[in-house]
Amino acid sequence: MPDLIKKTLLTGVGLALKTWDEVEDMAKELVDKGKMSEKEGNKFVKDLQKRYEDTQQKLEARVEKAVNTFLKKANVVTSDELKALKKEVRDLKKMISSEKEKA
Repeated sequence: MPDLIKKTLLTGVGLALKTWDEVEDMAKELVDKGKMSEKEGNKFVKDLQKRYEDTQQKLEARVEKAVNTFLKKANVVTSDELKALKKEVRDLKKMISSEKEKA
């Protein structure tokens, strides 16, 4: 279930990536129609790309935070928590084993 939620949220990120292609096409079209010089078009695309990348990073961080919040509320064990629990069990087994040897 957590994978489904994560995939759903990441689909939104994928749609945002598709939109970037459309922005590039629009900038090229403006240059082709002469409404913008090639230099202005390149600057426009670079500015948009910077904003887009910043927004994408913020969106990815929000998605990650939302998934983690959901997992905590749903009481779903994360892989890190499971690894820590396994380590604790191994440590306890070692302690029990060493106590038996002493007795």
